[in-house]
Amino acid sequence: MTTYREALRAGLRDALDRDERTFLMGEDVGRYGGCFAVSLGLLEEFGPGRVRDTPLSESAFVGAGIGAALGGMRPIVEIMTVNFSLLALDQILNNAATILHMSGGQLNVPLVIRMTTGAGRQLAAQHSHSLEGWYAHIPGLRIVAPATLEDARGMLWTALEDPDPVLIFEHGTLYNVSGELAPDAGAVDIDHAVVRRSGTDITLTAYGGTLRTALDAATELADSGIDAEVLDLRTLRPLDEPAILDSVARTHRLVVVDEGWRSGSLSAEIAARVAEKALYDLDAPIERVCTAEVPIPYAQQLERAALPQPADVVAAALRTVG
Repeated sequence: MTTYREALRAGLRDALDRDERTFLMGEDVGRYGGCFAVSLGLLEEFGPGRVRDTPLSESAFVGAGIGAALGGMRPIVEIMTVNFSLLALDQILNNAATILHMSGGQLNVPLVIRMTTGAGRQLAAQHSHSLEGWYAHIPGLRIVAPATLEDARGMLWTALEDPDPVLIFEHGTLYNVSGELAPDAGAVDIDHAVVRRSGTDITLTAYGGTLRTALDAATELADSGIDAEVLDLRTLRPLDEPAILDSVARTHRLVVVDEGWRSGSLSAEIAARVAEKALYDLDAPIERVCTAEVPIPYAQQLERAALPQPADVVAAALRTVG
């Protein structure tokens, strides 16, 4: 048995063992062991040259990571939470994502940026963002969202082998989730979505922290005689469009579960692509289950009301089937 947090740590340890060019940097990743204890113990194992505490300046240490990647290193930059990544948005958008294009294909930026995302922990409006959809809008970046222990363990090494910048979004509610992880678990695919539950009546797409929501909803729908397929997107840019279209072609109905706000969201992109390319496969309008368009409340009952819940997904599915 292991936890999502420990699976991430195992992935970091494996990456640091495999390639001496790899190092971890960020706020409190060393002596403190990481804000969410993901890097706990790695400073003692690998030393301050490989596990580097940085000043509280996201723009500075993300910029340093870009420079190190251009210089041939394989940096892993940890940004404490996604809201703090906005302080480094210029570096991510205007530098990391564009240098390959602006150099005429001469300069790759093999940089991995990890950050915690999502709500559900009573951290209020400034620390509960789900901005993966924002970053998935940017050409030049790869966006991944591990939802399982296997993906938490294995996505990092695959990301480090990518010659371009990869952003890994770790949902904060998953860190304590536990389960079995094979001792030989290793690198995993970051190109393709995966069906986590097969079904014939309706497709539920989800990723990261919303995968559990979709799976719980599918279990409840089964009690009503509705066989729901759950598709874990895994990679949000580039989307595995063929996997989405293939699932819709089998089930003929679609509910998109997305913790982002509804307007201009990743859910809107998925719905648009299905409407463009699979309209005649649909037997009912597409449903979207998203976070309420409010700053995330602090009060637990209000936060829960604002976020997608299994009951919301079930209700949306019943509308499409009914």
